Amino acid sequence: MNKQDLVNAMAEETNLSKKDVESVLNSFVNVVSTALENKDKVQLVGFGTFETRERAARTGKNPQTGEAINIPASIAPAFKPGKALKEKVNK
Repeated sequence: MNKQDLVNAMAEETNLSKKDVESVLNSFVNVVSTALENKDKVQLVGFGTFETRERAARTGKNPQTGEAINIPASIAPAFKPGKALKEKVNK
């Protein structure tokens, strides 16, 4: 499902216009992105938690040459599904 499919499905379920749904969806993405950028956690009970996780620096290998390369530490966005979402997916 891509963004337009999601907008269509949400518009059908909520009886809102596609334009309004797309605006709400864009706002949700922006708010969650900004929260993660500020290292905050966004918790939606029953659905899941959006958070950031720190990745330690490590040594990797260039797959073409086999040469060792240093991979710097980074911060990555992560999603942890909630119990209700897990149960719904695993029916």
